[in-house]
Amino acid sequence: MTAPVFPPKPRPGDKVAVLSPSGGLPELFPLPHELGLRRLAEDFGLEVVEYPGTRTLRTTPRRRAAELHAAFADPEIRAIVSSIGGEDQITVLPHLDRDLVRANPKPFFGYSDCTNLLAWLAATGVVGYHGGSVMVQFGRPGAMHPVTEASLRAALFTSGPYELREVGAYGDLERPWQDPATFEREPETEPCPGWTWHNGGQVVEGPGWGGDVEVLSWLLMADREIGPPEAYEGWVLFLETDEELPRAAEVYRVLRSMGERGLLGRFAALLIGRAKTQSVLEPRPEAERATYRHDQRAAVLRALAEYAPETMAVFDVDLGHTDPQQVIPYGGPVRVDGPAGRITVTY
Repeated sequence: MTAPVFPPKPRPGDKVAVLSPSGGLPELFPLPHELGLRRLAEDFGLEVVEYPGTRTLRTTPRRRAAELHAAFADPEIRAIVSSIGGEDQITVLPHLDRDLVRANPKPFFGYSDCTNLLAWLAATGVVGYHGGSVMVQFGRPGAMHPVTEASLRAALFTSGPYELREVGAYGDLERPWQDPATFEREPETEPCPGWTWHNGGQVVEGPGWGGDVEVLSWLLMADREIGPPEAYEGWVLFLETDEELPRAAEVYRVLRSMGERGLLGRFAALLIGRAKTQSVLEPRPEAERATYRHDQRAAVLRALAEYAPETMAVFDVDLGHTDPQQVIPYGGPVRVDGPAGRITVTY
């Protein structure tokens, strides 16, 4: 696997595509979607082109692939932003045309189920961007989080190094999207610790690869978009869990399988996203949430001890299903400096 190349970036005034390569949830929840579209246009200065299937809950994998092809092939479209994730994007991958995308590379923004497409892009030779969806980050109630907005602006419009920030407060519980009152104020946040370092006496730099743990497990089972273990030598693995709140045992088993495949020990460093501990469908008391966080970290450390005991790891990085969220380049350089306590990505 060769290191992917960076596609050219849009500028304010350019057209960007919005589509749903996973779930067409804007059909069910138009309020955050329309808010996100408005911010892309008014705050980011982009001309939004919403594709026909974006607000259709159930579209075929072939149709979703066709809309992706149309967005990549259109010379006026300068970037592609997913509406949200889902759970069946893996079925779209067989319908995608690598030659078309290589010939027309565009920055693609998404996470969660979009881990599928990001892994596909990296294997195709194009850097993608893990983070930023219309309904969640752009459509955040009240206002975009300033840390999220700064990262998205840098990833969308600029090229070069960008230092990730530690934050002192975060949120992981959304209010109901069907209720207009939800969008009258920002989500609640709570104090949180900064990053925690494991084997932090190292400095490493390599392409970023990873994403949603559950989605990666699907790709591993289907044997799709996963190169040979040696292809990831020196890369930086980043992982995060989602609103389905997987048990610590499940996280460990995915990492164990990566270890047995010979993958886990190849990465030079591991970034673990701040764990989501509750959802709108499953609120939890603080004691239970603290136990969940502890068990998740213990599961990762157990897998590292067994398969990659020398690997550096950083816990509670604000990536993935957390608020704020910072964008990680998928296939682009990530520098992890343990002695200085810094993480720098290249957009």
